[in-house]
Amino acid sequence: MSPSPRRTPAPAAVPPRRALAAGAGEVRIIGGQWKRTRLPVAQRPGLRPTPDRVRETLFNWLGQDLTGWHCLDAFAGTGALGLEAASRGAAAVQLVEQDPALVAQLHSLQQRLQAQTVRVQKGDGLAALRHAAPASLHLVLLDPPFDSALFEPALQAAARAVAADGYIYLEAPVAWDDAALAPWGLSVYRSLRAGAVHAHLLRPVAVV
Repeated sequence: MSPSPRRTPAPAAVPPRRALAAGAGEVRIIGGQWKRTRLPVAQRPGLRPTPDRVRETLFNWLGQDLTGWHCLDAFAGTGALGLEAASRGAAAVQLVEQDPALVAQLHSLQQRLQAQTVRVQKGDGLAALRHAAPASLHLVLLDPPFDSALFEPALQAAARAVAADGYIYLEAPVAWDDAALAPWGLSVYRSLRAGAVHAHLLRPVAVV
């Protein structure tokens, strides 16, 4: 009796989670009460979440405890920066985003985390900065689309809104130095480069 022909096994089905990974992904909150919480990253034009290593370094610079801080994330996207601040005790975090799908996602995250100190606002981040009371914010988070013309007006508005002892985080495709920031009374406190990302922690220049 001749042996049966050998059959090639059918390829295994790709799990749905892996199939989604090609079009979307996730980042994680690094520290605080929501440490290791996964945040979905939708495939949206211009959406570029701050890398985990950069966020970890930023909050090492700021200190791990942001209790009592008032923060505004002007171009929230996934919400990773603002939610990281809220996770570490910030008293009020405003997440501003224009994309309706991302706004819906932020609302869903806010409810899932029961984040009472977080307010999600659909709208223009630049307008939100301009409407903030002068010197009212301890931390302003600026991560606009890299191909936009928002950097200078956002820095101008943030410089007005941030407290004298506050901080502005700026993520940009190029490095900013003190000379470029001088028109708004800001200086570089810390900075790093991670691939195409230039991350800056800025402070108001003390008036003598």
